[in-house]
Amino acid sequence: MTAPMTMNRLIHEAVRRDLQRLTTGLDDLAEGDRARAQDLERAYANLRAELTRHHEGEDTHIWPMLAGAGVDPDLLTTMEREHSAMSEALADTAVAMSALARSGSAADAAAARASLARTREVVEGHLTHEENDLEPQLTPLLETPEWKAVEKKLRREPPGVAGRFFAWLTDGMTDRGRAYLKATVPTPVVTVLGRVFGRRYNREIAPVWRSS
Repeated sequence: MTAPMTMNRLIHEAVRRDLQRLTTGLDDLAEGDRARAQDLERAYANLRAELTRHHEGEDTHIWPMLAGAGVDPDLLTTMEREHSAMSEALADTAVAMSALARSGSAADAAAARASLARTREVVEGHLTHEENDLEPQLTPLLETPEWKAVEKKLRREPPGVAGRFFAWLTDGMTDRGRAYLKATVPTPVVTVLGRVFGRRYNREIAPVWRSS
């Protein structure tokens, strides 16, 4: 049975989507094509920034709320440890992508592919762990005042940041994800933020995938 969609899973879908896009982009990269390598580095930096921001929100707001609700502290500690492992893997891949963008060489492309593969493994392990073990404990709390307070804190972002997030989130989104988002966030809000305040993503990142 398919698990119900949540905003958390919607974000996970976007992360998995971009990791696959990057893998395909690196596999198809022609030797010496520095312009394309630079595009992929820029797209990777955007993914890393969105994933990092998502995890910082969890560490700062969601984990403390869950701890106060009596969720297994060992599980939360494991989640934080996995966040640290992901942060290290993401940083290593950023270095590899930067080297490739500078040189465009076959050797650096191979190194970037290997680093990204390791990062995908670490990220996928965490996302799956979170979906299978943590989400079932979070779901019953989504209608509580404590969760509403957390949601309010998570929404305190400049329009440009929120716009970039929605532009990224909805780029290539599945029909299932689109239906969930439509039922959760007013469509005009998503449209205005994604199109008007998501200019940087729409101008600099989305074209990277359109040229694939």
